Amino acid sequence: MKRSAIILMSVLALAACGHRNRGVDTPGTNGPAVEQPGDTVAATSLPVENVDDDVQSPVLSGNGVTGVAVMPDASSVKAVQVEGRLEFDKTVHDFGDILATDGPQSCSFKVKNISAEPIALLEVVTSCGCTEAQWTREPLQPGKTGTISATYKNEDGPYPFDKTLTVYASGMNKPIILRLRGIVHEKEVPLAELYGTARIGDLGLKDRLFKAGNMEQGESRSDEARIANLGSKPLKLEFKDLSPQLSVNVEPNPIPAKSVAVMSFCVKADRNLWGRNNYYATPVINGKASSEKLAFWAVTKENFTDWDDERRQNASQPIFDESTAIFDVVEKGRTITASFNYTNRGKSTFHIYKLDADAPGVTVTQMEDTPAGETGVISVSVDTGQLPEGDATIMMTLITNSPLRPIVNLFLAGVVK
Repeated sequence: MKRSAIILMSVLALAACGHRNRGVDTPGTNGPAVEQPGDTVAATSLPVENVDDDVQSPVLSGNGVTGVAVMPDASSVKAVQVEGRLEFDKTVHDFGDILATDGPQSCSFKVKNISAEPIALLEVVTSCGCTEAQWTREPLQPGKTGTISATYKNEDGPYPFDKTLTVYASGMNKPIILRLRGIVHEKEVPLAELYGTARIGDLGLKDRLFKAGNMEQGESRSDEARIANLGSKPLKLEFKDLSPQLSVNVEPNPIPAKSVAVMSFCVKADRNLWGRNNYYATPVINGKASSEKLAFWAVTKENFTDWDDERRQNASQPIFDESTAIFDVVEKGRTITASFNYTNRGKSTFHIYKLDADAPGVTVTQMEDTPAGETGVISVSVDTGQLPEGDATIMMTLITNSPLRPIVNLFLAGVVK
């Protein structure tokens, strides 16, 4: 009983803070599947307040489909349109590796009015006092471009930083988030040490998995990462077998010897793909295709931006009886089962586009559309043979058609021995 209380407290802490990536590549589920064979243990559901944390980074296998080799220009990769009204030349600026002695670091974002009405940049709010921002004050006429400039003071010492600019603009349904990031070092670090962790031949990489982030249907998400040429000769980098939703650009290209370049990438939402998905590209280095792939992940949810009040009032509204199920102590290799009951208190059918789990061995055994006013149940089984021994907390993220609850997080927790 004491252990169950401790597990429950841990789950609540995860719900409040957001659940972190476990680094396990597992598939999400779109519907019922056959329960895994073996002895089963039923988990006990606990009546806990429903939690609607935004998706952090559950790791799932991708739905990448191979395509043709391509290298678009940087502007087409970085550009992001917001609500069909504003277009930003980028939403992330990565300063890369800098020194504490380099002083303040500045960058700018271009924003174009692509609507038919004037739009004013009302306010730009920085996430802390270490960053300052200035922006075009005059309303942007249709087709005109303004600027948002930002400066990171670089006074916080040798640490990674990730700062946000929250942009409020007239006529927009929600603010736009811009990011400044980089890593501050106390002294110079050899290039091979900075970019040798996940290198592919002379191509220096800090990782082979890159985050595009969260997006809604009809949108795209772009980001950038620093890469390096660790060799003694120029490196020409191209890509083949790209997922059709992915585009990638590298500048400069070829990358000079012993130098750093910026790899920009963009993922476009696809209504056939929901929740967490990986999108892939195969590097072609100086004409030779690598046996390794780079993965770019994004989380896609429904877009309710254009819904009017009447449509929202008539939408689905799931209310769950519980958000956590406890299975206490179970022997590794046994199968756990759990169910989560809910009522659709909305005025239209509740639909779950996808269930993503942040651990392997999770199978959906029941998950169906629920008409207005009726009750529903989501049932899962978990093969504990695929879980590490010790305390286990599994987060299952539902991507739904409810504007009030587009993201629902459910938890399964216990001990595997």
